[in-house]
Amino acid sequence: MALLRRREFLRTAGAVSLGAGLLGRSPLPCSAEEAVKEAAKGAPNAEKLGWRLGVNTYTFRLFTLFEALDKIASLGLKYAEFSPGARFGKDDATVVGETMPPAARKTLKKKAADLGIKLITYSGSDVFRDAESSKRTFEFAKEMGAENLYFEAPAEKLDLLDKLCGEYEINVAIHNHPKPALYWSPDKVLEAVAGRSKRIGALCDTGHWKRSGLNPVECLKKLEGRIVCFHFKDLIREGGGYHDVPWGTGVCDVAGMLAEIHRQGVKAPFSFEYEYHWENSLPEIARSVVYFEKIAAELLAQAKS
Repeated sequence: MALLRRREFLRTAGAVSLGAGLLGRSPLPCSAEEAVKEAAKGAPNAEKLGWRLGVNTYTFRLFTLFEALDKIASLGLKYAEFSPGARFGKDDATVVGETMPPAARKTLKKKAADLGIKLITYSGSDVFRDAESSKRTFEFAKEMGAENLYFEAPAEKLDLLDKLCGEYEINVAIHNHPKPALYWSPDKVLEAVAGRSKRIGALCDTGHWKRSGLNPVECLKKLEGRIVCFHFKDLIREGGGYHDVPWGTGVCDVAGMLAEIHRQGVKAPFSFEYEYHWENSLPEIARSVVYFEKIAAELLAQAKS
């Protein structure tokens, strides 16, 4: 037992020191234009680590869904997380949802495909109303090509969701909101998923952990083996609350989180849910893409050394 504890200490200490040493040399682009230009190259190093970087379309909630997808593509990113209620376009009142007619589904899939974007994660609208609603949500997600569904799922619905995960081969990620929400801490998520299939686990909202007074790196350690996907964030505290900032410039220890995720061997989607400067968040997201890609490159280089 002592040997196992020592091994775990060494492994964790290695991840911490790795995170502390990352990105000490490479400056980020100094202007918004440079950041957007650099971000347009995408995140190929992150892809090599199995990290698929994308954007939750809610980030661009002041725009239409198709405008949001255009913005995601302009960042060189290939993945989108989408939700019910988003309107297709200024001249197209169609909104996303499980009751979308076949023609609208075809239009959405074509728009995403034309941009090279995979609709990787979906949050259903009425999944908990009854068993039929839940099944309809899974069917819709499957048709759209989504790999994951995310919810703040009531405990009494988890048996059904676990069953549908296996039936449709779609993962369910339990979303944490800030305290006192149902799943505000990793402990609450682990209680909920205990004894269930590996297809049901955690959507890790790193910013909400910070808002709840938790250490994001420690939260990731607790959830090892149960991480499905991320709402990845960096925050600063200002004016009595926290708000998003470009990754690597806040207090969430982005380098440390990524080192820990790499240590665990997690291969998962990372989504921006950037909830600040709503009218023009693209430059800040672009800076984050560049930072994320540089961290990934350094992790790859250290793994080879």
